[in-house]
Amino acid sequence: MKKEMTIVYDVHNGLYINLTNRCPCACTFCLRQTMDHVGNSGGLWLEHEPSYEEITAAIDGCDLDKYSEAVFCGFGEPTERLDMLLRTAQYIKSKCPELEIRINTNGLGDLVNGEPIADRLSGLIDVVSISLNTPNAEEYLRLTRSKFGEQSFDAMIRFAKDCVKTVPEVVMTTVDTTISHEEEAQCRAICESIGARYRIRPWED
Repeated sequence: MKKEMTIVYDVHNGLYINLTNRCPCACTFCLRQTMDHVGNSGGLWLEHEPSYEEITAAIDGCDLDKYSEAVFCGFGEPTERLDMLLRTAQYIKSKCPELEIRINTNGLGDLVNGEPIADRLSGLIDVVSISLNTPNAEEYLRLTRSKFGEQSFDAMIRFAKDCVKTVPEVVMTTVDTTISHEEEAQCRAICESIGARYRIRPWED
């Protein structure tokens, strides 16, 4: 895949921020397995991880007032660069305090960073969207192929529970083509027990 420096790109009414290509998972349904872009984004495989100066310059080139949200989501797991994510979120808040900030994450940030991270999101992140994927730990590992192995599912659930205490909105998602209606009902029950909103998202090709 050709590498470029697409740091920011538009999806619907959101400004998406591509911080890294690192990810502890290789999900079977992830579009980066077969594509190098999303919509009209340009290539999302980065030549290098952008510096703070490169990120803020890219953001400054956008009219933040036209977006409904800023979303940390690219071809990688954004919590792989947690410090940069939070610094960038703070910059966005300084420029446009009313703009909602969301993280799309696999929920393994605690394992990635070696410590619980939900408390650090407080006051900067408005929405955390976590890939629940399945109600079953064994199936979760088969779908995500997480490098962290069997501990991954429980770590993701624990992160979601922590985020409910520190972030205004927590959403947990599954892909509509990967699980049964019975599993969807089980996922909904998990979300209700945690206090998160459940969303079934369409598979994108």
